[in-house]
Amino acid sequence: MKQPTLGFIGAGNMATSLIGGLLANGFAAGNIRVSDSDPEKLKSAKHRFGVRSCPDNASLVDGSQVVILAVKPQTLALVCRGIAETVQRVRPLVISIAAGVGEAAIDRWLAGDQAIVRCMPNTPALVGAGATALHGNAKTHREHRDWAEMIMRSVGISVWVEREELLDAVTALSGSGPAYFFLLMEAMGKAAIKLGLDFDTARLLTQQTALGAARIAIESEETPAELRVRVTSPGGTTERAIAAFEHAGFARIVEDAMRAARDRAVALSQQLGET
Repeated sequence: MKQPTLGFIGAGNMATSLIGGLLANGFAAGNIRVSDSDPEKLKSAKHRFGVRSCPDNASLVDGSQVVILAVKPQTLALVCRGIAETVQRVRPLVISIAAGVGEAAIDRWLAGDQAIVRCMPNTPALVGAGATALHGNAKTHREHRDWAEMIMRSVGISVWVEREELLDAVTALSGSGPAYFFLLMEAMGKAAIKLGLDFDTARLLTQQTALGAARIAIESEETPAELRVRVTSPGGTTERAIAAFEHAGFARIVEDAMRAARDRAVALSQQLGET
């Protein structure tokens, strides 16, 4: 695939993670442009990665085949309106990684008829272990999808969803999901301390156990349910712990939490899109 010219509007953590991932996968620094309202972030990105810095967003769009909107959702409308005229002339693929802002709103702010891919990455992308869901509007074609997938796969795995509204479910799953695991790890560590372990030992064992379980799940062809049964000996300690989880309604608690996250994602999307 011929490398397109990429323009990142925003040089925050997610943007710099994507740039770093792209460079590590052989993408040419000369094909990456960056703009940011913060001169220090822009200077840092240029020095760290050797990419080209642009004085403003419009000049970045001019000449970019792909524009990545890596700004806060609350500022996305202002940014889009500021580049709309240039976007209409250049017609790049626009990729948004701003959470909760729908394609229709972005298209409206860009003056319409624009190819847009909306992405829902998560924070493990910062360490190259991200999980990203993508959806492209009707104006996107195969090359657009290939470009978007190449960018997001530089920091982890990526999957496409058939309907944009499914990104709200993705937000509840992988978007907010890291916090769920941190919460479980926090609870396990505290319980281990109450059982007599010191803080450092409890923390280390919890972290390594989480890492090991995740690696087994990723590398195995078995489902999580099958893996759980395989490590749960009848009458043993694990069976007793699982029974306590189930008695407390663990599955229902998880489902209720994810529904709450999904519903909040829908509400935020509606609010942000009304600008």
